Order: sequence, then C-alpha cells, then structure tokens
Amino acid sequence: MFGSKLATLFLFAIQAWVAVAHMRFNGRAPSTNLSVSVRIEGSTTTIFEGDVFTSPREITTASGGTHECDGTNDGTNPTPGPTCTTALDSASGSQTDFTYDGTFDSDFDDFFITRIAGDSQNDVQFWGLLVNFQFTPVGGCQEEVQTGDQVLWAFDAFDKTFFLHLTGPSVASLGVPTTFTVTDGMTGVPIAGATIGSSTSDAAGHITITFTTGGKFTLKAEQPDSLRSNALVVTVS
Repeated sequence: MFGSKLATLFLFAIQAWVAVAHMRFNGRAPSTNLSVSVRIEGSTTTIFEGDVFTSPREITTASGGTHECDGTNDGTNPTPGPTCTTALDSASGSQTDFTYDGTFDSDFDDFFITRIAGDSQNDVQFWGLLVNFQFTPVGGCQEEVQTGDQVLWAFDAFDKTFFLHLTGPSVASLGVPTTFTVTDGMTGVPIAGATIGSSTSDAAGHITITFTTGGKFTLKAEQPDSLRSNALVVTVS
C-alpha cells in the first residue's frame, strides 16, 4: 500500500514538473519573437514608422563589430529577450531598407547608436531612445521590449521640448469638421501651437480639419521646438 502511494505521488510530481516546464516554455516562446511598434524620427523627416517582429540576436555594425543584443547585456535582465536595438535592426531589414551604425562600449556592454539612415550624431545632437514615450534608463541592447511597446528612436532627442502625440478618428466625412488632439506623449499635457498643414492646435491641443477631397491621408503634427508626432491615417469619404 505504502509503495503504491509513493509511486502515485512520484507520478504526480513528474506530471507537475512537466506541466510547469510546458507553461514556462509556452510563456517564453512568444516573447522571443514579438511585435512592437517602431518609429524613427530623423532631423527633417520620419525614417520609419510601423510594426515589426523582433527577437534577441547578434547585432553587427561597421563601427562596433558583432555582439550579442538580448537584454542580458551588462547583467540587466536574467533571461534573454527582444530589445530596442533588435527592433531597430528588424526595421532596417524591412522594405525601407535603411542602414544604421553605432560604436560598442565594452564598459556598458552595449551599442551607442551614432547614425540612422542619413542622420549622424554631431557635437551637440545625438540619437535618443524612448519606449512608450519615456526615455529608457539603459541602453538599447539592455532594454527588453514587450508586445505592443512603442519604440522611438529620435534624432536630437535631448533638445526637444515636447514629444508630440497625435490622436483622433481614423475616418472622416467630406466637408465635415473633424477634430484631432495633440498632447505631449511624456506627460499627456495638451499642446497649443502645433500644426497639421495649415491648421493649428488651440489651448486644449485640438486641431479641427475639414477635408475637401476623399481618400486616405497621413497626418503628422509638428512644432519647431518639439519632435514631430506619430502618423495618424484618416480615411475620408
């Protein structure tokens, strides 16, 4: 009787271990190749904006060589995962096919991105990195990302007053005024004086546009001292 109970307990233990291992595997697998939103704002134009699938990998740059980029850099995370820099690398391999470069700092075990497309850092302007409109506390190979994160690489990021965030409807009717809202992505504060074409936001951050032709329009808000906004695609009929 005792031997039978012991065998049963042993079987349950094995089944429990297998179940936990299965859950861990299933829980980890999706996070090693996941979808994030990547936006790269250059000095005068948007270099890339869209969703990419990314995973932990080795990164190679002309100035920095080849190094692992999986979130465990400098011991930041205990397990590997996709990062902000692998998201940049995934975007560079997309249909836009831009290139980028960066040096590698062995003290931080991370790349320092110096150029994306045609925009290179200089003595006073550098590339900055934000996730969900907040500056990352660590480098791009240390900052792991999760599904749905908004990864933003911004040129001259440290000299921007606001990081514009544009929201509003994705459909509009011909001849009917449609209102959009511009806020600071970091704080949610409404931004007055931002422009979309010839329209300007008021104190509440509202911009009203009346479309006179149908079709699809890509809107972006801008302000001289701030980083241009995300794109908002509006279908007008």
